[in-house]
Amino acid sequence: MIMKSHPSRRPFMRLACSVLCLATVVHNACAATPADATPVAGSYSRDITLKQLGHLETMNLQGVESSDSVDFSVRADEVVNGASLVLDYSYSPALLADLSQINVLVNDQVAASLALPKDGAGKPQQQVVTIAPQLITEYNHLRLQFIGHYTMECEDPQHSSLWAKINSSSQLRLSVSPVPLKDDLSILPMPFFDRRDASQVNLPFVFAKAPGNGTLEAAGALSSWVGALAGYRGARFTSSVGEIPQKGSAIVLVEGQEAAHSLASLGLSELKGPTVTLMANPNDPHGKVLIVAGRTAAELKLAADAVALGSKALVGNSVVIDHLDALSPRKPYDAPNWLPSDRPVRLGELIDTRKLSVSGYNPGYITVPLHLPPDLFNWRENGVPLDLKYRYTPQQESTNSSLLVSLNDRFMKSMPLPSLKSLDGGDNLLAMLKKDESLPREAIVRLPLDLAPARSQLQLRYMFDYVKQGQCRDIIIDNMRGLIDPDSSLDLSGYNHYIALPNLGVFNDSGFPFTRLADLSQSAVVMPDNSGPAEWSAYLTVLGRLGLSSGYPATAVTVVQADAVQSVRDKDLLVLASGGNQPLLSQWADHLPVNGEGGNHRFNISDLALRVRDWISPDPQANQRKPRVTVTYSGPDSNTYLAGFESPLTAKRSVVVIASGRPEGLSDATDALIGGEQYKDTLQGSLAVVHGNQINSLVADEQYYVGDLSLFKRVQWTLSQNLQWMLLVTVFGILLVSVLLYLFLRSRAQKRLS
Repeated sequence: MIMKSHPSRRPFMRLACSVLCLATVVHNACAATPADATPVAGSYSRDITLKQLGHLETMNLQGVESSDSVDFSVRADEVVNGASLVLDYSYSPALLADLSQINVLVNDQVAASLALPKDGAGKPQQQVVTIAPQLITEYNHLRLQFIGHYTMECEDPQHSSLWAKINSSSQLRLSVSPVPLKDDLSILPMPFFDRRDASQVNLPFVFAKAPGNGTLEAAGALSSWVGALAGYRGARFTSSVGEIPQKGSAIVLVEGQEAAHSLASLGLSELKGPTVTLMANPNDPHGKVLIVAGRTAAELKLAADAVALGSKALVGNSVVIDHLDALSPRKPYDAPNWLPSDRPVRLGELIDTRKLSVSGYNPGYITVPLHLPPDLFNWRENGVPLDLKYRYTPQQESTNSSLLVSLNDRFMKSMPLPSLKSLDGGDNLLAMLKKDESLPREAIVRLPLDLAPARSQLQLRYMFDYVKQGQCRDIIIDNMRGLIDPDSSLDLSGYNHYIALPNLGVFNDSGFPFTRLADLSQSAVVMPDNSGPAEWSAYLTVLGRLGLSSGYPATAVTVVQADAVQSVRDKDLLVLASGGNQPLLSQWADHLPVNGEGGNHRFNISDLALRVRDWISPDPQANQRKPRVTVTYSGPDSNTYLAGFESPLTAKRSVVVIASGRPEGLSDATDALIGGEQYKDTLQGSLAVVHGNQINSLVADEQYYVGDLSLFKRVQWTLSQNLQWMLLVTVFGILLVSVLLYLFLRSRAQKRLS
């Protein structure tokens, strides 16, 4: 219980708190650096904003005591030499400077206490807080605590003048030194990906020789593996031939003994089969090189799959893979990152159960990430049922306490949290409260998916009513608790999978339709002729993006050239092109809404380019923005675009083209796929043109559907889209009822006459 102290006791309490905090800091300053983290020369700095650490909005601290926090980690190959927090903040002009402060705590240890003087009140402030490196461990919790008072007399603990705001642009600066890691495959995926690092992954791939299709398939499995691990951080990949980077880490792919000899600096011995080796970068002792090698393309692919699927089992500096068996094939929509659509899903499966419990009068949101399958057919559906089970501490008396349910910041439902006084008394209430002091409740909430993107968030927020007791009687008792039961569930099993394509939006958000099978076994990549590092880098980055969407490496993707496209006619096709080196663009020119060969450019444009508001509707027919204008001009081949259309080879199969007039322009397309704050718009429709940081969606021409509908839903959908069929069925139904009624009445008349 936290109660307001008497004014006469405050000086003593502040002195005691100061002595305790000083003792804590001194104790931690004397702590020794771990013996296994010996720092080496060559320190460098890393700056991370609170926004990059996950706090997207300003910290709004209110009341006599409140706090907010972020977590940060230190890479396994780094040790912290020094740390500081560049704090951008502001605070209320009504605060008493002697009694108000902002405390900076690292792992619940006080690093600094900032005074809040009158002369800086109400204005943006910046202060650098030095953090003792001894306070920082592998995983860290940074908490900013606001303590505020506005009067020496009786005060309202929730008065509107008690506030401080911490800007999300505040930076955590870490001075770190590299720590050498052992050359052992057991540390994988480090140092190529470290889950402690919140920054984007930038990883070079090195090919011992110009890669063939088999080598690219192996590389795609590895880049999608890293992309899946990187998650929200995102991953970019570069490629080169025979050039080990001068600094940092890289993945090296070697096909054939002759290719192994070409990388003399690595000192590779004779290959004996599919081989995986981890060693120090010969150009940088602090970097690592993961060598994935094989005498043939098949052996190289086997070694790459072993890393992507079984890296946790690999131990030692170098191993030879004898065999790799897939225990079961992938099934549609079983991507690890996607919400299962064949059974109810517990919220405890989607989030750490500790995050489902909150405390305080206004504890903020409980956010549950939802990665929905992008082709859920939500036409005329009531919404996904959320079976919400929750508990809370009932107040003795309240009128406004509630649990709010939102989806992507859109309000869905509010459940009142009754007080003890408003609940029916007697044995029933006593039975509910017998086990503990919380009160179990349950509710069904329907979540409409009509405007829910594939990456959505379920937001749950407890709001407890603060009841004022009167002058000098207001106290804050820290006994308000709320819990969302991990057994609460979402059920998508009532939805069909059916979607109108092409739709670059679902390709951008979820990699659909390629990720329908997580291992991309029904997908193929058509590489351009005479491809080079720019095309290989784009291929690796796109595969990394698909791995991010599905959460699974693309171990079954097929890579071909245009002359072998018939061999993959039954697959969804991802076509890369740059500078006129992709023959399929001319062969399929009639299917493309754009053409730019020989300096002559043709673009089809629809009303989509003129719309300024959200154009997505739950009715697929309403999303159509078919071409109305064709623009043709002559100019340099500098356009970069993404286009989607139905495969000319097989109905219901999809083609997505990523093309640019110049090889280096492909990086603009992959950057647009990764996205970021620098982009105002996102990829949509069937044609999108990318100019630097600007994305222009020009056409949304939905021509075909993929998926399946139940019989009843298919009849409903078909009739709703065809007025003639609706009239015909109505007339036929009337005639049928009339005939049946006539026969029935005639039969009764004959019985009466007989």
